[in-house]
Amino acid sequence: MNLDVVLGLQWGDEGKGKIVDVLAGQYPVVARFQGGPNAGHSLHFEGQSFVLRSIPSGIFRKDATNIIGNGVVLDPITFKGECENIAKTGVNVQDRILIAKKAHLILPTHRLLDAANEAAMGKGKIGSTLKGIGPTYTDKVGRFGLRVGDILAPDFRERFERLKSRHVRILSQMGFECDPQAEEAAFMEAVEFIKGFRLIDCEYHVNKILETESILAEGAQGSMLDVDYGSYPFVTSSSTACAGACIGLGVNPHRIGHVYGIFKAYCTRVGSGPFPTELFDETGEKLRKIGNEFGAVTGRPRRCGWLDLVALKYAVMISGVTDLIMMKSDCLDSFETIKVCTSYIVDGQPSDQWPFDTYADIQPVYTEFKGWNTDLTLCRAESELPKEFTDYIAFMEQYLGVPIKIISLGPDREATIFR
Repeated sequence: MNLDVVLGLQWGDEGKGKIVDVLAGQYPVVARFQGGPNAGHSLHFEGQSFVLRSIPSGIFRKDATNIIGNGVVLDPITFKGECENIAKTGVNVQDRILIAKKAHLILPTHRLLDAANEAAMGKGKIGSTLKGIGPTYTDKVGRFGLRVGDILAPDFRERFERLKSRHVRILSQMGFECDPQAEEAAFMEAVEFIKGFRLIDCEYHVNKILETESILAEGAQGSMLDVDYGSYPFVTSSSTACAGACIGLGVNPHRIGHVYGIFKAYCTRVGSGPFPTELFDETGEKLRKIGNEFGAVTGRPRRCGWLDLVALKYAVMISGVTDLIMMKSDCLDSFETIKVCTSYIVDGQPSDQWPFDTYADIQPVYTEFKGWNTDLTLCRAESELPKEFTDYIAFMEQYLGVPIKIISLGPDREATIFR
């Protein structure tokens, strides 16, 4: 059977949570393969709203098993709080969640290091969410990290103290004032909480499932934040592309089936870094207001701009996207003219490629479309969509070379059209 993958194709915040929740009804297993609590996957159904940070978005599907994979970095304190919040709805989280032993732990001092690094960078800061993600992945690559499976070791406390001491030395050298002990008790309490879950050898477990059933793999952040292929250095610390699902779950590439690429009908970005189509005018503010473009985790206002098809086609290529899913089309309902970036002028030269140089002068070249001036949220079938909107869809499909299979016209599960 296949590992089908759901990816964000922009700079995150594309609406992956809703789509995984919608698709999860077709899969017995949903697995997160990278990222950490800097992700905020929003779910809306039956009059309720939830923001999931580390827990896969299939948690509210009663027949779905949810796996936190090897490639995820897990903050025990955040995870415990998230589980307790979900448990209030009657969901038995310990029955529905499995955790990979090889997933790395975020220590309280990782978050302190994150803050210290951002403070030291001044105006050149990345725009980190300060959740400790980068320092945790740094320790992973540097071979200093602690993994979930280590909490079962009799000398776990000693391993924790060694890593914490290393962090304290670095913080001291940076001159960053903080209390390294502040959340240690809460961390240890959360570690005990995690012991109540089934801790698995993810690669064996996932491949055994794939012998008879398909799995839906859920990515965090977006393709343009990929540590290798995104707008480096303004990126996250893991592979957000499809290849990251293979590494993050221990699955070989031959198992990949559908690759669902999610994008918004416009672009947003949080934090620093290039954003060619960013709008600084009334149109940008209108997009932010209509789309409620504020971070689900941080609450920070998102930068807003027109859809960038050059960057989107790049992300489609990197991950081999087979099915496109378009979100928030209804947010453009009231615009008389819709603009789409179809090429760039990079340092004065025309280009149809995402540039290597993050600091290049990138000017968008737009193609304009007549707006549809229709309330798309009232549409529940493809036949009800206005011609101006279907023309817009057809243009994108031709440019990207991939069909748009799902259109989301609102936050609820029901506001979804399958084409």
